Amino acid sequence: MRSAGVDLSTAVWRKSSYSDGGVNNCVEIADGYPGVLPVRDSKQPAGPAIVFPARGWSRFIAHVQAGRL
Repeated sequence: MRSAGVDLSTAVWRKSSYSDGGVNNCVEIADGYPGVLPVRDSKQPAGPAIVFPARGWSRFIAHVQAGRL
């Protein structure tokens, strides 16, 4: 799988510690990609992944935590 020019074919995915384990909140991330953070829906492991710039991901999380999204 390639997403935004990043080869994810050997990615090791882990469930986010913020996923509550329910069927509707299953986010996985892959570590080990400097400067970016690949994210996918664990219910669709063969589906697409979104690759965020690390700084953009941090901003996104900050907005979620602040209740802006």
